[in-house]
Amino acid sequence: MAICFQFQSPLKPITFPSSTTKRVPIFKCKASFSTTTTTEVEPVFTSVKSFAPATVANLGPGFDFLGAAVDGLGDFVSLSIDPSVSPGHVTISEISGSSKLSPNPLFNCAGIAAIATMKMLNVRSFGLSLKLEKGLPLGSGLGSSAASAAAAAVAVNELFGAKLGVDQLVLAGLESEAKVSGYHADNIAPAVMGGFVLIKSYDPLELKPLIFPQNQELFFILVSPEFEAPTKKMRAALPAEIGMPHHVWNCSQAGALVASVLEGDVVGLGKALSSDKIVEPKRAPLIPGMEAVKKAAIKAGAFGCTISGAGPTAVAVIDNEEEGKKIGQKMVEAFLEEGHLRSVAMVKKLDRVGARLIEGVPR
Repeated sequence: MAICFQFQSPLKPITFPSSTTKRVPIFKCKASFSTTTTTEVEPVFTSVKSFAPATVANLGPGFDFLGAAVDGLGDFVSLSIDPSVSPGHVTISEISGSSKLSPNPLFNCAGIAAIATMKMLNVRSFGLSLKLEKGLPLGSGLGSSAASAAAAAVAVNELFGAKLGVDQLVLAGLESEAKVSGYHADNIAPAVMGGFVLIKSYDPLELKPLIFPQNQELFFILVSPEFEAPTKKMRAALPAEIGMPHHVWNCSQAGALVASVLEGDVVGLGKALSSDKIVEPKRAPLIPGMEAVKKAAIKAGAFGCTISGAGPTAVAVIDNEEEGKKIGQKMVEAFLEEGHLRSVAMVKKLDRVGARLIEGVPR
């Protein structure tokens, strides 16, 4: 959540059950947070299980307005109608994968998003019980809080017949993000929608999916060190003002990054991703070894490298999985040699689906 903790265990890839279903997201997003139905909706399931992926936010020059979803890593939420829970309320009955999270739904990312979604659906006659399975460590720079929120919002929505569109689910997750890590959608939007997402506006919320070509290969090399990088501390390091030359440079690089995504140009994407002159230069010195890790990644053949979210995870990009594994090993070595930090490397594809229903028991 907002406070980051040292990793308890390495990240593990997710294996989906055969019943996994993929939902095609609705891409038009322009909405405000409010109750969407005047009459109460009826549940279509007695219980559901959902999944939401990890995310890489900022992507270098895209601070707070660009993000992407990562395949095979994320959080699960199981949700069921529970007669023992007061109508219109949600309780968190179990949390696995982390001992640091509060079971109080008012102070838990999944709980906050679930409540927000229930309000949107005008749920008043049913109480819900929620179980959260953390697949992401807290404070990893991989959108841990957003994954929990996205999975919870989707679970509530699916339980009641999928009445809400992705724009409203993002708003429900944004309600959670605002309370734990700040009002930014570059994690929650791709966690819900999948793929790359550009946040065009926050008031009103307007989201633009950036479709990376299906016939192009893209791999994220994610290297997560055993280090605490509190979001509050990492945001406090940012400059209050920036000069016009850096502003112009970052805008041009963000534009180049968007163009590269749409064209499937992984080389161009990597070059733009590595070119931030505003945020990364302030944050990298706070993560031991990060500057050396970036140099090692590029020297080993990565097309680009930067900090994932607020860190401490480093993210590099490449178009070949085997090359990615070799690059990841060089990055791990750099963290150990220069930062004296142990780390774990993974090579993952882009998640094009986002948060989705995994299974459900019809009512």
